[in-house]
Amino acid sequence: QVQLVESGGGLVQAGGSLRLSCAASGRTFSNYAMGWFRQAPGKEREFVAAINWGGGVTYYADSVKGRFTISRDNAKNTVYLQMNSLSRKDAAVYYCAQGSGRRATDVVGAVPPYWGEGTQVTVAS
Repeated sequence: QVQLVESGGGLVQAGGSLRLSCAASGRTFSNYAMGWFRQAPGKEREFVAAINWGGGVTYYADSVKGRFTISRDNAKNTVYLQMNSLSRKDAAVYYCAQGSGRRATDVVGAVPPYWGEGTQVTVAS
C-alpha cells in the first residue's frame, strides 16, 4: 500500500521560504514520477511541480517558476519542494502525489493515483 506523508508546512512571513518534504513508502520510489499540487480555500486543486523518476526532468506551473524547486532523493524515498519568495497567493494546502509511471508527464498530464494528506502553508503579510 502506497503511503505519502508530507511535512514542512507552517506559517511564514511574505517573502520568506519553506521546504516541504514528502516521504513515500509502499512501492519502489525510484520507479515513479512525483509531484506537488495545492488547493487554496474556495479554489480547485492546481498543479505546482513535477519531477521524473531520476530527477533530471522537472515541470512547474507558471505561477511558481523561478521561485519553487522540486527535487528528490531516491535513496531516502523523499521528494522536496523548496519554496522561496512566498506571497499570500501561495497559501494553500500542499499535496504530494505519486504518478503511475516514470515520466514527469505522468503527473502533469493525468490525475496521479496516489496522494498524501496534505500540509498547510500559511503566508502572513
